[in-house]
Amino acid sequence: MGNILIIDDEKNYLVILEDLLSEEGHRVLTAESGPEGLELVKNNDLDAVITDMKMPGMDGLQVLEEVRAVDADLPVIMMTAYGTVEKAVEAMKKGAFHYILKPFENEELKVLVQKAVEHHLIVRQNRQMRGILEERHHFHNIVGKSPPMQKVYDLIRKVAPTKATVLITGESGTGKELIARAIHFNSPRKAGPFISVNCGALPENLLESELFGHERGAFTGAVGLRKGRFELAHGGTLFLDEISEMSPPLQVKLLRALQEMRFERVGGTETLHVDVRVLAASNRNLKEEVAAGRFRSDLFFRLNVVHILLPPLRERTGDIPLLAAYFLRKYQKQTGREEMSIRPDALRVLLDYPWPGNVRELENVIERAVILCPGQEITADDLPSELLRPAPFSPAPEPAAAVSPDRGPEFVQESPYRAQAQRLLPPGPQRMRQLRALDFISSHGYITNRDYARLNELSERQALRELTEMVDRGVVLRVGKGRACQYVFPDQARTS
Repeated sequence: MGNILIIDDEKNYLVILEDLLSEEGHRVLTAESGPEGLELVKNNDLDAVITDMKMPGMDGLQVLEEVRAVDADLPVIMMTAYGTVEKAVEAMKKGAFHYILKPFENEELKVLVQKAVEHHLIVRQNRQMRGILEERHHFHNIVGKSPPMQKVYDLIRKVAPTKATVLITGESGTGKELIARAIHFNSPRKAGPFISVNCGALPENLLESELFGHERGAFTGAVGLRKGRFELAHGGTLFLDEISEMSPPLQVKLLRALQEMRFERVGGTETLHVDVRVLAASNRNLKEEVAAGRFRSDLFFRLNVVHILLPPLRERTGDIPLLAAYFLRKYQKQTGREEMSIRPDALRVLLDYPWPGNVRELENVIERAVILCPGQEITADDLPSELLRPAPFSPAPEPAAAVSPDRGPEFVQESPYRAQAQRLLPPGPQRMRQLRALDFISSHGYITNRDYARLNELSERQALRELTEMVDRGVVLRVGKGRACQYVFPDQARTS
């Protein structure tokens, strides 16, 4: 139940209402004038205020204005006679929660007060949750003290207060969405929505509808009007992840939306206007995508107002102990384990591993260790075997049949074709993924598009692009067609 203040210059009403609401379990305070009531508002934690409209000195409208100046979230219910309904309507326009006409039914007031108390509780909980989110996503809570991360923090500080479009790039697992959320929750738009869309997770026709919405009957299955993410993000931030996966026709529509903040829903003719800040992210080098003709240059320049490049974990190894300790605390709390620690031998393994999956992979490793470790200290034996340095390549490996493609990159051996591929493939994160694919072929005899996507945590569309580049540069050969096609070493194709 709630704490209720009643303000009325008629003592009989105060006594009757106090008894009525006390029987419902509310704690009731009373005041015979506006100034007396305002003192109680300032000195008590209230859930609702009930005030008469017509009082000598300070009337109900003045009380409402003063209460909202002290606490804008506190619901105020106006009591009014039939002759002052116009003033009650005016009070509603000025922010009153509701009004009730004298004389009223007791049950009517009980219901209205309960609604006001519940409304106030929801508003307070929402503010508390928003405060928690803002604190969680403040950039000082991003783990990392290395010089590369200090540069990232400096960029967040400078760009967050602006409306500038930001392009966040980095390898998969480096925390691009975390940075996007930090920018949003440290910006003037933090009270607005943060809407995230993974552009690589949806086919082109569904992605257009997801972004811009659709009208009823726009396509098969469109049984009703649906707002898109641009509309839902109005007044806030829209985060477009894996922006490089967007098709060229959709890139054109996105460019117009970014430039004018206007668009039409799929199947609609009405032009909608929104106020949205756009943040975009990619694990690909968009300059290379533009040069290859896969990404529009005008859209790239529109997105690349401010560029934040997240370093891979192997380039900031000094942050590994901090991250490991953070994830250790997180998962020992989730699993109910007593306080745990990481032994020096285990920490050395973590520091020596190249972390192709970056921070995401480190988090998974620590979560696994917390679950499986039998004691309170995590040792090297509690870590996955693939974190240990792989044995050098042997020309006579064990049969590949002993290894399942679904087991991922940790069970592959280094390919003898690496040296040649490093000369043929351009440097960068993409080449690292392509070299990993060669290791996979060495262990399994071939790789499929789906294997490549799982191996590198990419969409199958992006996996196809990277495999096609390997074919074009003569690193591998494509055997077969469609989804059944396989990618093999050139000498394998000649001998088969």
